[in-house]
Amino acid sequence: MKLLTLMLSFFLVTSCQTEKMEEVEKKKENFPIVQRQIMIPILRNRKVNEVLRLNIVKTDVQHEINAFTLEILKGEFSNVSKVQIFKLEKEGEGTRNILFGESEEIATEMIITGLRELSGGGNNFIVSIQLKKNTSLLQKYKVSCSTIEFSTETVKVTGDQLNDLRVGIGLRQAGDDNIAAFRIPGLVTTNKGTIIGVYDVRRNSSVDLQDDIDIGMNRSTDGGQTWEPMKVIMDMGEWGGLPQDQNGIGDPAILVDRSNNTIWVAALWAHGHPGKRCWWASKPGLTPQETSQFVLVKSEDDGQTWSEPINITKQIKKKEWQLLLQGPGKGITMKDGTLVFPAQFKDKNKMPFSTIIWSKDHGKTWTIGTGAKSNTTEAQVIELNDGSLMLNMRDNRNSKNKSDNNGRAVAITHDMGQTWTSHSTSNGVLQEPVCMASLIKEKFQVGTKQQELVLFSNPNSKTHRKNMSIKVSSDDAQSWPTEFTTLLDEQSGWGYSCLTRIDDKTVGILYEGSQAHMVFQMVTIEELLNVKN
Repeated sequence: MKLLTLMLSFFLVTSCQTEKMEEVEKKKENFPIVQRQIMIPILRNRKVNEVLRLNIVKTDVQHEINAFTLEILKGEFSNVSKVQIFKLEKEGEGTRNILFGESEEIATEMIITGLRELSGGGNNFIVSIQLKKNTSLLQKYKVSCSTIEFSTETVKVTGDQLNDLRVGIGLRQAGDDNIAAFRIPGLVTTNKGTIIGVYDVRRNSSVDLQDDIDIGMNRSTDGGQTWEPMKVIMDMGEWGGLPQDQNGIGDPAILVDRSNNTIWVAALWAHGHPGKRCWWASKPGLTPQETSQFVLVKSEDDGQTWSEPINITKQIKKKEWQLLLQGPGKGITMKDGTLVFPAQFKDKNKMPFSTIIWSKDHGKTWTIGTGAKSNTTEAQVIELNDGSLMLNMRDNRNSKNKSDNNGRAVAITHDMGQTWTSHSTSNGVLQEPVCMASLIKEKFQVGTKQQELVLFSNPNSKTHRKNMSIKVSSDDAQSWPTEFTTLLDEQSGWGYSCLTRIDDKTVGILYEGSQAHMVFQMVTIEELLNVKN
């Protein structure tokens, strides 16, 4: 009997210990740590790039963190110059980064030490990497946190599936050259392979015309890996005796004449009406004092030098229209050599229409089409296989329409914009939050074959300018399969973008992102098409 009692007592103690151990292990497994990732670009010229976020809830026994163990799961770690961990702390309505620890000795696995007391509720930490200047823009990185060492124990971290983050360049950032803001990207690749980006240089604030705004340009002669310093190529100065903030010029569109490599940039020049928005202040007429002007510049030496402004307003604007301007974004050269810029005008009733302007004599004279659809603006144009032109337009109805019919308006012309018909993909296929978008058609090498593809970029949302994405159509823009959608930046920005073919395997994009005013990134065409190597 005594022996049986001892055995039973031993069994109960052992069972209790086992249960306690299992409970401890269960607590460790269920320790409230959430690891997640935000899809944003890693900017090569930025010191802090968030690649991972960790949310840690304080418990009765966990008060301090001593170390994080990090792993670089993808990407060339030799191109990483520094890894840092910050704790996000509230400051007013925003947050500030408090350094937990850092390492400049980079390896595939690293332990970042520090000592940070946890506060009540959730505690957010971010993992940041800083890249070397020569890091390829085609590199991608994936960083994970495997364990966190607390004052009492080390806990394994689990969380969402992590994606590859792409490298980019903050081509223009707030404060560069003492400029307040950079907006409205245009992007082309010249016949010589030079990449040229243009944009608004908004000197005083981010507001639209009217203000002190010029057109800036950057060139890259090595496929987008490095860029020359900004050069201002359109500046109307103090024309007519009025100051610079009453002679702004903006909203550029750019094209390359493929027959002779002449590069054209179109922009809108606003004269007078201080403190007012040009969209509403421009009136009927043809002179600068009456109405805003459609102005061109050109370069005949691959973008190194540029002409004086060429004003073509009287060639193409109807006197009764309130306003006429370009794209913005880019234009095209048709197979027969015709130069085409997308354009937009406000008629005598103040209703906006998208259209095109075109030149058959290499830019000496220009002709304008009719309105493709009412209440549309900011269009882009491509030439389809049958020689017709497709105009892809921002449809202002979408500001209220969030139904299945939300989407870019699309129209076709067979007679250079004299008449238009609605395309089958109009309103309902390419969703938008009402924002400028980009559309290009180019040949690419996909595996062993050359394919002609249409690419589209915009904020892929009906409600917000977020989720900057590239979509691909392989059937001349007849359809846009969802599996050919690539997300670049899920956070909010101003949302304008412009695409270019860098070479037969690579696409470049310049866009207004969440991490910089002008973000440049490169993506391979095989990645956009989900081709498995």
